[in-house]
Amino acid sequence: MILFEPFHLPFMARALVELIVLGALAGTVGVLVLLRRLAFVSDTLTHTVFPGVVIGHLMAGDGGIFWGALAAGVVTAVLLTLLTQRRRVSEDAALAMLLTTLFAVGVVLVSRQTGFTSDLTAFLFGRVLTVTEAQLAQTAVVTVLVVALLAVLRRPLLLRAFDPEGARAAGVRVGLLDLVLNVAVALVVVAAVKAVGTVLVIALLIVPAAAARSLSDRLAVIVPLACLVGAAAGWLGLVVSYEASVGHGVRLASGATVVLVLVVMYGLAQAAGFVRRKAGLSRARRRTVLEVSA
Repeated sequence: MILFEPFHLPFMARALVELIVLGALAGTVGVLVLLRRLAFVSDTLTHTVFPGVVIGHLMAGDGGIFWGALAAGVVTAVLLTLLTQRRRVSEDAALAMLLTTLFAVGVVLVSRQTGFTSDLTAFLFGRVLTVTEAQLAQTAVVTVLVVALLAVLRRPLLLRAFDPEGARAAGVRVGLLDLVLNVAVALVVVAAVKAVGTVLVIALLIVPAAAARSLSDRLAVIVPLACLVGAAAGWLGLVVSYEASVGHGVRLASGATVVLVLVVMYGLAQAAGFVRRKAGLSRARRRTVLEVSA
């Protein structure tokens, strides 16, 4: 079948495993990002790891990208938490300053290299078809750590998301929880940076969670649905890009194709959610009519 044919090739199989794991990881973290309305924070983190990516690449080649991104992501998460806790600096101003400053540092550093255009494109949009077994191992480790951390802290994190004042009154250390979530988002970016790049990872964080939210109101359903949407988009995106490139001679970037598939899936989820809500309203009206007539 065409849906499975490309994955007999080793590089396609590695890309598929990477995107499935990333889809599950980003889907889990993305639900909290959606609940906390932190899309701009996530966007900031995807850009501020860029100088770490560049410095890691300059110091140790491809092998240094993960560690450079990890260092930059953790530093950014700490800075974000500290700046947004200060009342004198608004959250959007702090985010804008960090995003523009650190991203500009990364662009300046990469512009000094001979292959500036190709390097910048790779850093921004990734090269999912070049994923190695070592990178798969790194992504798996990050996924286990992040999911375990969120599982342990799920109750205070949800309390912080739904009732921040109640969380403070209950003695929950809100600042520490904000730091945990910022670090979790940064780790997703670190895990995805080489596969899908610093720009396209934002789609993996936001779109699957938004699609799942359109289909259900129950958190126990939204989280696995978001993981499923992210993983399915990775699989279908690879199939579409492979078939277009090999079967029809139309070159499609794999990472960008995955994002476009995500957007299509979000549109379908919105349509399905609209139908579900209309059906629910119709059932409610029928129950009301029956109760009144009785």
